[in-house]
Amino acid sequence: MIETIRLTKRHRAVTAVDDLSFVAADGEVTGFVGPNGSGKTSTMRMIVGLDRPTGGAATIDGRPLSGHRVPQSVAGAVLDAQRLPAGMTARGHLRWLAAAGGIPQRRSDLLLEEVGLSGAASRRVSALSLGMKQRLGIAAALLGDPGTLILDEPVNGLDPDGVRWMRQLLRRLAAEGRCVLVSSHLMAEMQQTADRVVVIGAGRLLGEFAIADLAAGTSLEDAYVDLTARSTA
Repeated sequence: MIETIRLTKRHRAVTAVDDLSFVAADGEVTGFVGPNGSGKTSTMRMIVGLDRPTGGAATIDGRPLSGHRVPQSVAGAVLDAQRLPAGMTARGHLRWLAAAGGIPQRRSDLLLEEVGLSGAASRRVSALSLGMKQRLGIAAALLGDPGTLILDEPVNGLDPDGVRWMRQLLRRLAAEGRCVLVSSHLMAEMQQTADRVVVIGAGRLLGEFAIADLAAGTSLEDAYVDLTARSTA
């Protein structure tokens, strides 16, 4: 379970995240949506410990990720699929991460197969398409078999088959009892993938609701536009 408690992040005069509190539960896909610059990535970076909060806290399974003895087994994240080691091969990248985490090397090859990259395992990261990098990032996030996945725009660069594959993967991970927090600008896709949605704007919580609770005939896009419009009115 992910929980943010009055989470705040300021960059000098700019407040990126402002007193944000929400919960992403185990066994669900929680959609994390908001306009560009709303604080989604900043929030995710604080959850995984890449940035330190100015105030408040972000926990995974009751404590900050850095407080867990084996963080790789607790959470995996893909926050920027472009920021991968360009000179390494796909297989080399995963094996390096596995060695660093004390994970058996064979898991790297199993995950390359699972994400559909077995045929590209010996290609350098610089030669991979954005969609392939997204898949490689997912494989890296799953190396430690974590109970929590945090994914920032994971369908960017994926073709329609890849988008469907990602949707099915996220649903399966949630069905296994894992907590999945995923951001996206694609409301129609999020409506098919998420169980719950957290909407933020200007770093603040605008609303949260279950997809199943949307009124008949109301799309997630409708609900999202209404919430964000009211927040700026």
